[in-house]
Amino acid sequence: MPRKVKTRRKVALLIETSRSYGRGVLRGIARFARTRSHWSLLHQEMTIDVSLPDWMKETAISGVIGRISPRNVDSLRKLNVPCVDVRCSHRFEGIPQVETDDAKVAELAFEHLRERGFRRFAFCGFQHAHYSLARLDRLRQLTHAAGLPLDAYQTANIPGAPTTILEQTDAAEMKRISRWLRSLAPPTGLFVCNDIRGQQVLNACRDLGIAVPDDIGVIGVDDDDAICPLSDPPLSSIRPASEQIGYRAAEILDAMMNGHTAPHKTEFVAPKEVVQRLSTQVIAVEDREIARVCRFIREHACDGIDVQDVAEFTTLSRRQLERRFQSELSRTPHQEITNIQVARVRRLLYETNMTLEQIAPLAGYRHKESLSAVFKRETGQTPGEFRREQMGHDSADIERNA
Repeated sequence: MPRKVKTRRKVALLIETSRSYGRGVLRGIARFARTRSHWSLLHQEMTIDVSLPDWMKETAISGVIGRISPRNVDSLRKLNVPCVDVRCSHRFEGIPQVETDDAKVAELAFEHLRERGFRRFAFCGFQHAHYSLARLDRLRQLTHAAGLPLDAYQTANIPGAPTTILEQTDAAEMKRISRWLRSLAPPTGLFVCNDIRGQQVLNACRDLGIAVPDDIGVIGVDDDDAICPLSDPPLSSIRPASEQIGYRAAEILDAMMNGHTAPHKTEFVAPKEVVQRLSTQVIAVEDREIARVCRFIREHACDGIDVQDVAEFTTLSRRQLERRFQSELSRTPHQEITNIQVARVRRLLYETNMTLEQIAPLAGYRHKESLSAVFKRETGQTPGEFRREQMGHDSADIERNA
């Protein structure tokens, strides 16, 4: 072979595609691989707790990036090739790790809930999951420093059980979770260790008749693009920088395959942002009647209701309603209706190709002209200007990630 021709490196990926986080890591690895003409990525559909597949034992691979665990680490060592771990549930000598910064995750969740007005906090997780424990530990530190109460529930699973087993809940476990949820005084901001746990909690709240987010605001982790939108209500979640983790893991593996020493310390990558959905779209208030009114407005603002409809719903007089609403939220019921309508218009302009004429009745307006005037007054932009700006942002994101 000519000297200038590089040997093709086969990089095996032991990463599940069943979760949004794993798919993000894979995208990051693929992005790095595009910068290396001699990388060949080997991957097949798998779950998070898979043992080493036979094809990895039978193929002359050059390196591995994987979700490494005690179930597969010995088999990986026998391959005698560089490995990088992107699961980080245990520390394995000689195997570098790239992981989400769980302390930063907890900080984002805490600040998001506190900004929504919550002054009571709760956490729901899995007792033997490393990421759950790390997030709870940091939340405890934050609430203690702020002098705020924290109530925690963790499923008592078997130590060392696979993640898929840890995350399962039977009828008896759901009853325990339900009893715990009923014990939380409203309003409480609830941080769940991941989106799977968040969906379980939201299901229990729905069955119990607990108002989310008015009585309990719920935020998860991973921003799973299947779980979060399908939850009822849609689940707010912290978006990890999973693509960045995959890219960095690939950088480390490339250096190791070129003879460089593996880093000894775990590299932690901060999460990207909070993606707010309906499960925390609230300003928490102690006044339970105003909280009830807020939920009514949130659920029916886009049906075209006005303040008179709100006054007929509440037990308060019109004057009491206006005064207590202003006291709790520093705005009027009319402003709250408008805020929710405009938020829906923004979402439809961004997420769909619907015309303003189609959007107007979905936001509670009879005429697109009225909607356009309100949107311009509230946002400083026409609906068309807003949509063009969002399309421009998306194009810039595509160029940066190319």
